[in-house]
Formats: sequence, structure tokens, C-alpha cells
Amino acid sequence: MSQSPSSYHTHISARHRWFDLNLREVWQYRDLIVLFTKRSFVVSYKQTILGPAWIFLTPLFSSIVQAFVFGGIAGIGTDGVPGLLFYLCNNAVWAYFSTCLINNASTFTANAGVFGKVYFPRLTTPISNVISSIIRFGIQMLLVLLFMSYYLVRGSLHPRWAMWLLIPVELVHLGLLGMGLGIIISSLTTKYRDLTVLVGFGVSLWMYATPVVYPLSTVADGWIKNLLLVNPVTPSVELLRSAILGAGTVYWDAYALSWAVSLVVTVLGIMIFNKVERTFMDTV
Repeated sequence: MSQSPSSYHTHISARHRWFDLNLREVWQYRDLIVLFTKRSFVVSYKQTILGPAWIFLTPLFSSIVQAFVFGGIAGIGTDGVPGLLFYLCNNAVWAYFSTCLINNASTFTANAGVFGKVYFPRLTTPISNVISSIIRFGIQMLLVLLFMSYYLVRGSLHPRWAMWLLIPVELVHLGLLGMGLGIIISSLTTKYRDLTVLVGFGVSLWMYATPVVYPLSTVADGWIKNLLLVNPVTPSVELLRSAILGAGTVYWDAYALSWAVSLVVTVLGIMIFNKVERTFMDTV
């Protein structure tokens, strides 16, 4: 029996509501998300000699330098964790968040050519950026696990294995925060290109306001520590380090506030993203 023509009818219209997730449509384009995720890897390591090996080498070299400068010269403690492992773990977490933010901050400008030619849910692009960042984080964690196995055999490391169940939750948490901030910046850069230059600089400064190269325990109680805890990434870094390496303090009040900020930023980002999506081709 032949199918009714209406069974294949797709209606495309302009969105009139600011908050319009339309997750069902995004799910229908899941194959496109997979293609965009693959594309991000191909573009990142195209025409490089070592290719994806840079996923391991970049955090390794950075951690060695940080261990020498901050641990060796500055004498900053690492809560009893071996220095190189401390920085490897923190760098993996920070790289995941910062990649989600930076890659999504250029969503409109980097994909203007595609967006202007064919229709698909624009939200698939930032989602694919988050997924590709999760894959990179998983690959970098293999390096962390390699070093961990050595110290576990020596008995000088005591991870909190039960808290490892929170790792996927934290990946969602930081992914939402990075995506939300990224698409807000991307929406603004359609008119204000200066933000593109400021993003990389701002993220670099943000890292030093987050306990990446130092544990929060080295900061004395007071307004500076309270200010660092307002940073929504700080509780996540401390929690993940506490789970993975067994060294770190979980600040549950700050963690709850961090989740609240992430949800607000995500909702606000999607609202602005949907608003700008209708007219961005006129300004890009």
C-alpha cells in the first residue's frame, strides 16, 4: 500500500519564540552531529605530522613545564599528589571546559558558509563540539591513568573510587557551562568581532582564577578564597581531582551554586542563540 504524501511532509518556518529547544528535531539530525564531531578531529589535526598524538603531547609538555615552574621553582604544594600527575589531571579537566567554550565561541562565524546554504538545527553544531571535547578528555585521561597505575602500585595514591560515578555528571555540568558561555559569545561576535580576540586571552586568565596550577587548600580562608569559589569551574576541578586522585576538597555549597549558574547560562545561551539565528546572516 502506498504511503500518503503527507507522511513525508516537512515544514520549515522561522522561530518566533526565544526559548525553543526542539530537541526532537535535534535528535532526528543525530547523524549530522556524528559527522560534525568527526569533522572537528579532521580539521584540528589535518596536515600535521603527529596527528592525534598531540592530544597526549600537549597536556604532557604543559604539565612538565608547570611541575617545574610552579612545583619546583615556586614551591607550590600539590596536596601530597605527585606533581606531574596533579597537573596532568587538572589540565585534562581544564582543557575539556576551555575547548567547549572556545570552539563554541566561533559557532556562527566559523560555520557561516554552511548555515547560509542549507537548513539543519543549528544547535547540532555546539552539541557536536561538546561531544568531541568529551572524546579528547577521555583520550587524555588514558595518559592520566597510565601514570596513576605506577603510583597505585607504589601505594602513594588513594583515589576515591566511589566518587568516580560523578565524573559523567561533571562532564555534563562543564559541557553545559562551556557550551552556554560559548554560544552567548558566538551570538555577540556576529556584531562585535573584538570578542573573538578577547576569548582566548580571557580563558587564559580564567585558568589562573581556577585551582589548576595550585590546589585551593593553599589559599588562606578569606575573601580571595570565597571569590575563587564563586568561579563556577572551581568546585568541579576540586571535585574531580578529589575523585580521581583522592586529593581535594568538595565544597558542596559552591558546587550547587555552580550547577545553578551553569543551568542559567545554558538557558540564556539557547535563548540568545535562537534569537540571533534568525538574522545572523545579515551581520556575519
